[in-house]
Amino acid sequence: MSRQQPETRNRYAHFVTITTRWMDNDVYSHLNNVVYYSFFDTAVNEYMVRAGVLDIQASPVICLVVETRCQYFSPISFPDTVHCGLRVAHLGTSSVRFDIGIFRNDDDTAAAQGYFVHVACDRDTQRPVPMPADMRAALEKLRVGTA
Repeated sequence: MSRQQPETRNRYAHFVTITTRWMDNDVYSHLNNVVYYSFFDTAVNEYMVRAGVLDIQASPVICLVVETRCQYFSPISFPDTVHCGLRVAHLGTSSVRFDIGIFRNDDDTAAAQGYFVHVACDRDTQRPVPMPADMRAALEKLRVGTA
């Protein structure tokens, strides 16, 4: 498997800023790998909530993660500020692939990058359903090359 190169900020349509916490550091004095997945979740859900297409407590359609990946290029540690870049790489009938770039402080090159694949599901049955039109419209704004 060939290693991807880190991307730059201009490849992402939306950013969420997150302050690292002391507890995010591991014994090696950098952020533990699980923290990056928390950043992914925060970036995606912050966008969906602010776009008005996800009410975490009440939306009849929710999105569940079915696949994820992260590559690490350079360390981040407390008290760095993280900027999570977000874009949509693929939008299907019921699924979406979000690409996420993790940028340290003012760095233009990603310290880590990866993706989440979400599937739109009925809240009660947790079975896939077609993505609602308002959610699709909000995600279209994040498509690669359209932002």
